[in-house]
Amino acid sequence: MSAPRLWWPLSAVLVTGPSMSPTLRHGDAVLVRRGGRAIRPGDVVIAVFRTRPDLLVVKRAVRPEAGGWWLHGDNDLVTDDSRAYGVADVVGRVVARYWPSPGRVPPRRL
Repeated sequence: MSAPRLWWPLSAVLVTGPSMSPTLRHGDAVLVRRGGRAIRPGDVVIAVFRTRPDLLVVKRAVRPEAGGWWLHGDNDLVTDDSRAYGVADVVGRVVARYWPSPGRVPPRRL
């Protein structure tokens, strides 16, 4: 995933990789509301794993844990999420996809 552009209060982020398929696919461009305050389980978020601070990821928030979040991808075949890297700090919540097919990115009840 590319680093977000700092447009306040929204940032543009390009999704790379298959971990959130089918919800988000490689090449999708999304808008992210920065900040991790109003995150709920099931939200799609942008985050940084504490064990991989160089890696910005898009994942689904599963549960709060140890002052951060436990995250999973929607694609069960890809395990580059909290199962591999542990707790993450949320940078923001994905609110919409604007490319290639504009639309809301709804939360999923877990």
